[in-house]
Amino acid sequence: MMAFFWQIALLLSLSAAISVYADMKLDCMLDFVRLVWTESRSQADLSLFRLGNCYPTSFSAREAVFNVDINDCNFRRMVTGDQLMYTNDLIYISSPDSRFLAFTHPVVCAFQRPIDWYPPIYEPVFNTFGLGDLVFHVGLMNDDFSGPAESTTFPLGSMIPIMASVAQETHQPMLLLLEECVAAYTSALQPESSIYPIITNKGCLTDSMVSRSKFEPRQKSSEIRLSLQAFRFAPGEKVFIHCNLVAWYPNGLDDTKKACYYVKEHG
Repeated sequence: MMAFFWQIALLLSLSAAISVYADMKLDCMLDFVRLVWTESRSQADLSLFRLGNCYPTSFSAREAVFNVDINDCNFRRMVTGDQLMYTNDLIYISSPDSRFLAFTHPVVCAFQRPIDWYPPIYEPVFNTFGLGDLVFHVGLMNDDFSGPAESTTFPLGSMIPIMASVAQETHQPMLLLLEECVAAYTSALQPESSIYPIITNKGCLTDSMVSRSKFEPRQKSSEIRLSLQAFRFAPGEKVFIHCNLVAWYPNGLDDTKKACYYVKEHG
């Protein structure tokens, strides 16, 4: 099956700030990462930290330490210009009896791209029989998704309706998915960009673990609707949402092609 990918930066105006109770030190080497999270809240259980899917290498009352291979822990690889970037999420999983909320903190390692390195090329497993180009679209919508939004400014905590679609033209029916989305201050992702992960792990709406964000029921296979709760990020700054979209044949789906979110009553 052949996948069709598209990347977009969506501009929003949000007001926000992130509360910081700790210090993170990150040492990135070509094949190895060392991360040390130093926590100022003495009652936090640092064994509940995860780097991607990796447990801490060691932890104490004040520090969680990760010494990991960059090819482990679900690091994601991305090329931006002449930079080779590896991104991941440092996650705090709150226990039921804890007064500290779960949260996610972005982890980014950036290197000069080796001159002989090129990204992998997606090759079709079978010959496709659709014809014509695919045309992608994504935009902000009004509250009931019946038309475009009249403003790009949203109060903190309100819901931001976002809809993406693909015009299939003469292709056989395809399923549209949001594979990854991050928020940033810039219209182009840079190695030094501060980012906030929204969708990770090939379609998981990780932001829904700490918000009311969710995927809305599908109306068409070629559309996907997202209600994103406006979050604290950059006070007084423009915010860009960068997304990777993928259109895939419905009979070729697996656990790397999904649209899932966290429901607090069910998990």
